[in-house]
Amino acid sequence: MNAKKLPFLPIIIGTDMNAYNMAISFHEAYHIHPVLIGKEPLSFTQLSTIPHKIELNNELSDENKFADILIEISKKYKEDGRELLLVGTNDLYVRLIIEHAERLREYFTFNYINRELMDNLQIKSHFYKLCKEHGIDTPLTFFYDCAADGPFSEHMNYPVIVKPSDTVVYNQNKFAGQQKVYKVNSLGELNQVIETVKNSGYNEELIIQDFIPGDDTYMWDSVIYADSAGKTQLVTFAQVVLQEHTVTAIGNYTAVITRYNEEMMYKLKNFLEAVGYQGFANFDLKYDPRDKKFKVFEVNIRQGRSSYYTTALGHNMASYFVDDLIYHKQKPLVLLNEPFLFTVVPKIVLKKFVTNKAVKRDIKRLLKQRKFVNPLFYKGDKHLKRKLYLFLRQVNYYKKYRNNNW
Repeated sequence: MNAKKLPFLPIIIGTDMNAYNMAISFHEAYHIHPVLIGKEPLSFTQLSTIPHKIELNNELSDENKFADILIEISKKYKEDGRELLLVGTNDLYVRLIIEHAERLREYFTFNYINRELMDNLQIKSHFYKLCKEHGIDTPLTFFYDCAADGPFSEHMNYPVIVKPSDTVVYNQNKFAGQQKVYKVNSLGELNQVIETVKNSGYNEELIIQDFIPGDDTYMWDSVIYADSAGKTQLVTFAQVVLQEHTVTAIGNYTAVITRYNEEMMYKLKNFLEAVGYQGFANFDLKYDPRDKKFKVFEVNIRQGRSSYYTTALGHNMASYFVDDLIYHKQKPLVLLNEPFLFTVVPKIVLKKFVTNKAVKRDIKRLLKQRKFVNPLFYKGDKHLKRKLYLFLRQVNYYKKYRNNNW
């Protein structure tokens, strides 16, 4: 396919691994080189021949300047008959697209939910209420208001998990020792964490949550795409093999295996359809061995960085956007049902740091059958410095897992 004759150009907001995975998805399907817009250069995409251009602006995350920056860039790439297909790759950029959707639709084509639904899904107290209404299980959770509440005193079994309800605001209030998620072992330790977070200037809610026992393999992932008419086209269900173990990155999956659980896949699909969802969604869940239930932690209103396994299995993420928004194709519902391993860590990390014996057997089988992918080693990427960068990154992953326990 001649990329020059395509009726669209992908504009991807972000320069991280998620942005890279989306860029190679477009390249794989259409041999097209997307434009990336970012706040700063990151090696994932900077050391890559896939982007046509990376537009950098250190004020991109400023909500008052975001739309103007995008509109100005759009004028460089707008051509008669060609649509600019806008794709966000992190929570902040997707939120800003939604908040400025009315202005941005004059220049870009995209598929995201409206602001009201975004708030209902992103504000965890609203989201958990919706889950309860629709029969979705969630962990025992308390919401602590940093702007108003005194010391926490509710009875809970320890350890418990503490994390911000609003990750965007939390990440805007940096402080020493800041963690993505805290695991605390006593009430005193819990209140210390609360005070530290409050002193940073964060005044939204904190989530204080029952810690579900089990290693990384008790975590689960689901990717769903609903077209611009709200009709679900793709549902996946995958078991996490490993997640990042450093305190600033916990919750980012580094390896997953696709599974099939029809009951849960339909439950999540029906939930999103009931609330009127559009676009990609990415659920984080954990299996609770105490009552044998899958419990939902959150839904990201975008594809995740590990969602590339859908592309690798022939359900290209970029094609879902393009077929829906550019060619207006209707697609039948697919419940993905093919065992496959997604990993961004080297095989030695999988062999040494995965302790679940059944999962280890599956990893060994899938590696032997060559049913696996590491998107960072995309064959279409010819950047000369990239091989050295990837080698050093793989070595660093081994050190990270050796030195960090979650």
